[in-house]
Amino acid sequence: MARWENPQLGSWSGEYQFVCFNDDCPYFVRGWAWMQSQFNVTASYRFRLEPETGENGPLPVWSKKALRSGIIQDPNQVQDQNQDRDKEAHHA
Repeated sequence: MARWENPQLGSWSGEYQFVCFNDDCPYFVRGWAWMQSQFNVTASYRFRLEPETGENGPLPVWSKKALRSGIIQDPNQVQDQNQDRDKEAHHA
């Protein structure tokens, strides 16, 4: 499980969640067929866990690479990214 930054406009609490980005995870692998059969879409989902509340469930993805840009390599990276966004917003 990797730390994944919550979207700014998302409804989840906290700054991040834990998400399984293992492409061999059975949950992710089975998701492709299930989404195709249930909704006729090429998509799957990854397992996510919100550490503050314990809530868990699917995080929809449209490819193996989807949402990987939100993986937090360093816990301080969230704070740095938020500060960069604030600076960019003020300069726009």
